Amino acid sequence: MRATASSGNPSQPLTGVQWLICVIAAIGFAFDIYELLMLPLIIRPALMELGNIRPGTPEFTQWFSLMFYVPAVAGGIFGLLGGYLTDRLGRRRVLTWSILLYAFSAFAAGYSTSLYMLLFFRCLVFVGVCVEFVAAVAWLAELFDNPHQREKVLGWTQAFSSIGGLLVAVANGAAIAWAKNEPAPLILGLQLPAFQLPSIALPEFLGFLGQVKDVHAPWRYTLMSGLLPAIPLILIRPFLPESPAWARKRETGKLRRPSIGELFSPELRRTTLITTLMFTCSFAAAFGAIQQMPQIVPGLPEVKDTVAKAMEKDFPEKAQAGMSKKLAAEGKTEKEITQAVEGKKRSIAGPIEQAKAANATKMQEIGGLLGRGALAFLIVVIASRRTVLRIFLLPGLIAMPVVFGWAAVTSLDYLQYGMVIAGFLTVAQFSFWGNYLPLVYPVHLRGTGESFAANIGGRLIGTSFAAVTQFLAPLLPFGASAPNKVAFAAAIVAFTVYLINFIASFYLPEPKPEAMSE
Repeated sequence: MRATASSGNPSQPLTGVQWLICVIAAIGFAFDIYELLMLPLIIRPALMELGNIRPGTPEFTQWFSLMFYVPAVAGGIFGLLGGYLTDRLGRRRVLTWSILLYAFSAFAAGYSTSLYMLLFFRCLVFVGVCVEFVAAVAWLAELFDNPHQREKVLGWTQAFSSIGGLLVAVANGAAIAWAKNEPAPLILGLQLPAFQLPSIALPEFLGFLGQVKDVHAPWRYTLMSGLLPAIPLILIRPFLPESPAWARKRETGKLRRPSIGELFSPELRRTTLITTLMFTCSFAAAFGAIQQMPQIVPGLPEVKDTVAKAMEKDFPEKAQAGMSKKLAAEGKTEKEITQAVEGKKRSIAGPIEQAKAANATKMQEIGGLLGRGALAFLIVVIASRRTVLRIFLLPGLIAMPVVFGWAAVTSLDYLQYGMVIAGFLTVAQFSFWGNYLPLVYPVHLRGTGESFAANIGGRLIGTSFAAVTQFLAPLLPFGASAPNKVAFAAAIVAFTVYLINFIASFYLPEPKPEAMSE
């Protein structure tokens, strides 16, 4: 199973089994990000349908924050447990069940009839995603003895994360189009033919959970597409072997029991603290800035102009007045009339804003894919891990404030170009941590150590910056629209966490060559 007999030997071509493992790991990485990036795309219409909550209100900010942070807390806590179980039970078993958990939970979330039901299934999705990353990275790292081959495999399989991000943007665009039986846009002007997706309804025996209001809501179709990774997994799972390094230590009785306390031993304390801080900042830049983009896009001039034209065509002021008069004659209260009119407006504006946001997300993921590819190349040719990371951090100190503080409030075209840069610089950092963390923890602590940095630092604390940006935006002393304030807040958050990450990089320990075999 090992790629080479020792780290000093040249790498050998991958065997069929090794290719199989790489494929299933790449699928896991792709749908890891696919599942996470669903939420920024669907949260706006989901909150409006399930809770009748409008953007810009305190209720919207509260639920927006809950949807991001509560699943992150669940993912951080249970993800840390998953990392421990990865060291105790093996990489393969935990990886398989984690993918199945988040795939079926994402599908079930599409049937949500309340905000609490959606929140519950998003928690399960997050738990599965948090565990999957740790198990997959440990598995791949231990498959190859040759350092260069190991770095390449880790780098290029993680690049599929950005393909997952691109796929979810395409899936969301397709869901929006196919919900209305229209051609679905892909990329570079390509389209899929028109198709009518089936209506969504709970089975009768689950009627006590409530009823699905909009049976053709695009956000529901987008969530349900998360079932896709389970299909190849079920077919491939019987052929997957265990990590040879972990299995060898277990068979010889040399596998020590993992311990969270050991992460803070004198030998590992600095590594644990610095990697957790820096992983936090990497996720904070993504969730505090990049993933705010669907909330930013509605404030751009081109988007507002498109919405205004659609409103004039499909629901002009005369029609609004007529609807209000009709509802008043039916005895509706002023509040009910306002909600009905606003709901009609949102049904017109929402799909336009979602489609523009999906297109911008595609550009971000293209940048992320390029960034991960660049990281996969640099990590092999540059020995110093600190230097590799700073190649992405230093330009980000300038680029991120410009993208979110200027482009995001000026032009949709500028924002799309800027998202390529933001994705390139930020997303590459996630591949860096996937390559770095297995090198600094011994076999019996590898899953636990990776999980602490990734899940406690990144998923639990880092994703909370989505809420930080939302809470900061209304406090800014600018006379700007709500979407523009979110953009300015994102610029502040991005610059701050990039600066902290850059300073912390000077204290990041360089991996020891013998760490992989310990």
